[in-house]
Amino acid sequence: MSYRDTYDFWMTDDYFDEDTKKELAAIADDEAEIEDRFYRDLVFGTGGLRGVIGAGTNRMNFYTVRKATQGLANFIVKQNAQDKGVAIAYDSRKYSPEFAAEAALCLCANGIKSYLFESLRPTPELSYAVRKLGCTAGIVITASHNPPEYNGYKVYWEDGAQITAPKDREIIAEVKAVTDFHTVKTMDKQEALDKGLLTIIGAEIDDAYMEELKKQIIHPEIIKEQSENIKIVYTPFHGTGLVPVKRVLSELGFKNVYIVPEQELPDPEFTTLEYPNPEDPKAFELALKLAKEKNADIVLATDPDADRLGIYALDTKTGKYMPFTGNMSGLIIAEYQFRERTKCGLMPKNPAMVKTIVTTNMADPLAADYNVNLIEVLTGFKFIGEQIKFFEQNNSYNFVMGMEESYGCLVGTYARDKDAPVAVMCLCEAAAYCKSQGITLWDHMLDLYEKYGYYKEGLYTITLKGVTGAEKIRKIMSSLRAESLTQIDTLKVLKVRDYEKNTITDLATGEVTESGLPQSNVLYYDLEDGAWACVRPSGTEPKIKLYYGIKGTSLDDADAKLEALQTALVEKLNKLAE
Repeated sequence: MSYRDTYDFWMTDDYFDEDTKKELAAIADDEAEIEDRFYRDLVFGTGGLRGVIGAGTNRMNFYTVRKATQGLANFIVKQNAQDKGVAIAYDSRKYSPEFAAEAALCLCANGIKSYLFESLRPTPELSYAVRKLGCTAGIVITASHNPPEYNGYKVYWEDGAQITAPKDREIIAEVKAVTDFHTVKTMDKQEALDKGLLTIIGAEIDDAYMEELKKQIIHPEIIKEQSENIKIVYTPFHGTGLVPVKRVLSELGFKNVYIVPEQELPDPEFTTLEYPNPEDPKAFELALKLAKEKNADIVLATDPDADRLGIYALDTKTGKYMPFTGNMSGLIIAEYQFRERTKCGLMPKNPAMVKTIVTTNMADPLAADYNVNLIEVLTGFKFIGEQIKFFEQNNSYNFVMGMEESYGCLVGTYARDKDAPVAVMCLCEAAAYCKSQGITLWDHMLDLYEKYGYYKEGLYTITLKGVTGAEKIRKIMSSLRAESLTQIDTLKVLKVRDYEKNTITDLATGEVTESGLPQSNVLYYDLEDGAWACVRPSGTEPKIKLYYGIKGTSLDDADAKLEALQTALVEKLNKLAE
């Protein structure tokens, strides 16, 4: 059917409710809006769904959520895994509780037991719950750090990590195979409860999750010693982080934890924020104001589903609060974990750290310094979680921590996704240790730069919406592959990694080797002087992402080099998008 035919079907078929039809009637004269809502089904990508909330096949709504769940249910039944069940969590966004309930009842109608959290919970707790409850899969209703008009649907498998190959492709195929909304099953909530198909979960999982978090602490005695001295400001950005973060810091003994009152409670509109993303400096305005009032040592913010953490720390020389990128905060945690575990005899045999290909190269000398094996994976924390499974299956390495540039890390193996509550806890322990040494986390970061080099990274995103945008993204990637860049700004390209073709090409020798990673539409350029660049389309949003990094001799030198590289790269991509 054409997008117009599909629109007419939604307007006339009895399957769709009156509120949906009223919403669609209101756009009857807006052909471009009708096209955007119906030119395709909302893409069920390798991580699930993410899109703007609204009526239409290319939107997040009850019908697209139910349809995706029917596809997942069909896959689970084919795996004969329906008795193990599915755990479901959700965040504070619009319709998150309702979408979670729709997913649960669709599963129940297919004979699959569902464990639905009683109220909003962080994404990493869902990852933990899947394994704790012995489920075959998990679902989180969240759009992470996207604007308030978005929501999403992420799928996890029995290992607690988001789905990866080949199951991602198999589940996507099942979702695509559901072409008739009338074949999608659902049932009454009370009936599902009475039949034992639906179980509401809560405190018992919270308590077990909390105990796993606290096991990652190395020096409880230092926290106790500094508990009255260190001051922490925290904001959950109106999301799921408030309860677990307050609880774990309290149970560890931190006394001076100040919550930003305007952002404390769940709010699907995120009314105090332009964008609920800890990567956005503007989002810290209220937290930094409170930090100055309290003379805080550290300022922390978690995104709405509490899997990402952003921080600021006090610079003792200037009295200013300095921002940390996700690379910087991840390195602070990694260095503290490696150093103190080694010192205390707690480092396991064959320790491993896992990072994505776009995460800072400063991790390389840091890991080498502590004899930690460093494993690189594709962008996306699901690939980090997958490595934990491989380590256990192969009895090869022992996972210590994983990190990615987009403000996510995991310490320990109790969960298989990035976990902001554990990152909060580990950073606060590191800050208490620094406090005992008379320095702050920022002071310590400068020490690490001096030791390992002034690595700095950036991210630039080009948003290209709709049919024309999708075509421009395709054109950019195909043009880059056809052109074979040999120089970016003043830097020579040494190697080109094409993860779609599974090739690494040495431009000096012409030698071609395999990348060794799963197929993905990603181009990576190794440049001179420790610099690099990477281009990939987003898997969940109408965007093309440009990552890049350099190594400088000072903060100022690093800033100048990064700006020059960014300018050259952005100019190149914009030309290709014309």
